[in-house]
Amino acid sequence: MSRGRAAAPVGLLLLFLLAGCGFGATAAEVVIEQEDPSPAPDYGVALSKSLLYFEAQRSGRLPHNQRVRWRGHSGLTDGLQQGVDLVGGYYDAGDHVKFGLPMAFTVTMLAWGAIDFADDVADAGEWGHTLEAIKWGTDYFVKAHTEPFVYWAEVGDGDTDHYCWQRPEDMTTSRQAYRIDTDNPGSDLAGETAAALAAASIVFRRSNPHYAHLLLHHAQQLFEFGDTYRGTYDSSIEEVRSFYASVSGYRDELLWAALWLHRATGRDEYLRYAVDNAHEFGGVGWAMTEFSWDVKYAGVQVLAAKVHT
Repeated sequence: MSRGRAAAPVGLLLLFLLAGCGFGATAAEVVIEQEDPSPAPDYGVALSKSLLYFEAQRSGRLPHNQRVRWRGHSGLTDGLQQGVDLVGGYYDAGDHVKFGLPMAFTVTMLAWGAIDFADDVADAGEWGHTLEAIKWGTDYFVKAHTEPFVYWAEVGDGDTDHYCWQRPEDMTTSRQAYRIDTDNPGSDLAGETAAALAAASIVFRRSNPHYAHLLLHHAQQLFEFGDTYRGTYDSSIEEVRSFYASVSGYRDELLWAALWLHRATGRDEYLRYAVDNAHEFGGVGWAMTEFSWDVKYAGVQVLAAKVHT
C-alpha cells in the first residue's frame, strides 16, 4: 500500500460519500466513530471503492475500460420516444429511473471533492477515475439541456420501475421522459444542474479547456433559466413528487448555483446576486442540521465563507 493511498483525507472521503448519498437518500448524515487506532483505516481503498460504485450506476453505452464488468449497455433508447438523445447519465439507487435533482447534486459533490482535494485524489491514484465519474454525469447534463430554457428532468417511471425487480440491461418498464421549460419551471433542478456544471468546469479547466468552456456555457444558461422562470420542478412534474419532492424549495439552489458560478468565473454579478438575495431567500445565517440533495443552505454557507473579497 502506498503512502498516498493511505493518506487520502477524511474530508475528501466525506464529500464523495455525500455524493453517493445523492442517489436514493433523503438526507446526507455521516457519523465517524473513533475506535481502536490499529490498524489505521485505509481511506484510499474507501475512495477507490466509492468511485467503483458510480461505475456500477452508469446508464447508457459503457466504455471499453468499464471496471464493473458485470454491468452491460442499458437504456440505449432513452429519449427516443420524445425525439431527443437522453442516453447516458446515472441510475438513481437500486432502480433504473434517472432523477435529475439527486444526479446533479451527486456530480456537484464529486466536483467539489476534486477541486478542494485535487492533490490528494491524485496521490491516491484516483484522479482519472474521478474525472471519468464527473464527466459521465456532465455529458448527460449537456445532452439533457436541449434548449436554453428546456431541460429534461427525468427518464423512467418511478411507480412501474419500483414494482419490477430486474437488471437495467433487461428493462421492460416505461422510459417516459419529463422536462422543465418556461411553462413548467424547475428552478431547483436548473439551479443544481448549473452548480454541477460550473463546479465541473473548474475541474476540467486545465486538462480540457474547451470542454470546461462548454460546461460553463450551459451552467450560465441554466442559471438564467432557473432564475427567470421560477418554480419547483416537483410542482411541474407530478410524477416526481412521491420520490424527490423538494421540501426546501428552489431558493437554496439558486444561491448555491450563483456562488459556484462566481467561483468558476470570478464575475462579481454572481456574488452580488447571492448577497442581494441572501435575506429574502433565507438560510444563509441559519444553524443547519442537514446538507443533502434537497437542502443546500449549509453548502451555501461554506462557499460564502470561502469567498475572497
